[in-house]
Amino acid sequence: MRLAFIFLTAYLLDLALGDPPHWPHPVRLLGRLIGYWQSVLYRPQVMAGALFWLAVMGTTFAAAMWVLGIAALLPTAAGAVLLTYFLYAGFATKSLHQESRQVELALAWGDLAAARARLAMIVGRETAQLEPEEVRRAVLETVAENLADGVVAPMFFTVLLGLPGLFLYKAANTMDSMVGYKNLRYARFGKVAARADDLLNLLPARLTAFLMVPAARLAGLDHRGAWRILCRDAGRSSSPNAGWPEAALAGALGVRLGGPSTYFGRLVDKPFIGDPAKPLTESQYPQAIRLLYATSLLMAGLTFAALLASGAGVWGLLSLVR
Repeated sequence: MRLAFIFLTAYLLDLALGDPPHWPHPVRLLGRLIGYWQSVLYRPQVMAGALFWLAVMGTTFAAAMWVLGIAALLPTAAGAVLLTYFLYAGFATKSLHQESRQVELALAWGDLAAARARLAMIVGRETAQLEPEEVRRAVLETVAENLADGVVAPMFFTVLLGLPGLFLYKAANTMDSMVGYKNLRYARFGKVAARADDLLNLLPARLTAFLMVPAARLAGLDHRGAWRILCRDAGRSSSPNAGWPEAALAGALGVRLGGPSTYFGRLVDKPFIGDPAKPLTESQYPQAIRLLYATSLLMAGLTFAALLASGAGVWGLLSLVR
């Protein structure tokens, strides 16, 4: 079964539907799977964290193989529908827009408490004391970071390894979001999950940043500024990956991101990214969303072209290896 048009249909479904909260969702099931293995294997030890990571990835791979097996047994059209649904569930362009928009709407209504609460659902930092400009900075940062690991990276791994690659990546990324923290509970147990996620995102984060430059031009933003700040500031972040899309976004919007933030009661002195040319106001969020969709469309076009030109099957480019 060829993957190109299945991918295209899944991507268009994501743009149209986002993530309806009451639909069954494989990524939510991944969260429950991760929670189960954590309850069984948790110890404040690196080795326990390594066993946990292997257990989650092994179970995810088995589940992906089960889905591929069911799809192969069904009539061709029904199998394509099943694979389309699972691919659709792995993409997050519209859901990133929807979740971040709730924060911006709360700020527009003057409800800072609601904006902080909404923000806490999509970021790891403490939000209870943030002022409106700090809330907006956090929203822009999470749009940039999730553009890489929620939009570009899933398509990247779909090209390489098809549906199994997509869900193995989603499992690794979800593990990092659940246990990859440098706090007392997870500093050792979550170390393997955090390092694995860093490694998996090395190429996608940089690909995202480079795509954001022409995307900024398509979106009517400052593509030269995006390139300048990307070249200057991408390596400033303590994260090996987050600084790349953040720098491109900061340059395209002409704003400064980063700076001190509080995580689990500890102030982290994060470096600044970008120039303080403009104050953060409600005007930058729509610009960031235009950049989100432009970058997503560019990556989707590249993904579709690669799958179509190669004739890749459900294992992506790996299916061409003989």
